Amino acid sequence: MKDLHVSWEEYRRLIETLAFNVYDSGWKFDSLLCLARGGLRPGDILSRIFDMPLNILSTSSYREAAGTIQGSLDIGKYIASSRPDSLKGRVLLVDDLVDSGLTLKKVVEHLQNNYPGVTEVRTAVLWWKGCSQVEPDYYVEYLGDNPWIHQPFEEYDTMRLGQLVAKVEGKRKPE
Repeated sequence: MKDLHVSWEEYRRLIETLAFNVYDSGWKFDSLLCLARGGLRPGDILSRIFDMPLNILSTSSYREAAGTIQGSLDIGKYIASSRPDSLKGRVLLVDDLVDSGLTLKKVVEHLQNNYPGVTEVRTAVLWWKGCSQVEPDYYVEYLGDNPWIHQPFEEYDTMRLGQLVAKVEGKRKPE
């Protein structure tokens, strides 16, 4: 199992390809829901491309060791949305990847059990790992060898404010 390092340019290409894959399927969705934190960036871009409000549900399982160790899954009690009635009908559930599949499985169950206006849920991710118990409806890359994915924003997992200040001040030109 090798690590997969993804640049910002590659990450953007993957999100655009995911949007195309959903479009190309012909399936029309009524609501867009992304899982925070990993699905925020893909969800934001898809909401802009499809011109739809973005609903956000916070989930967390990778908290330890700068987000590299999976723990128990926490699902937020509320969905953040600019429109209170925007989560209904056919829902496209967006995340960055499906690893074990536990998060997608539990969130789909959560939606089915707690949101009677939701009639169908389909899932969309950038990466589908071979170890997953769940097959997403839409994905860009299947990773059968289950690499650890290093996404371009992960440098911020361990960066603290003092480090950012030093970085920015080091790049300033003297006046």
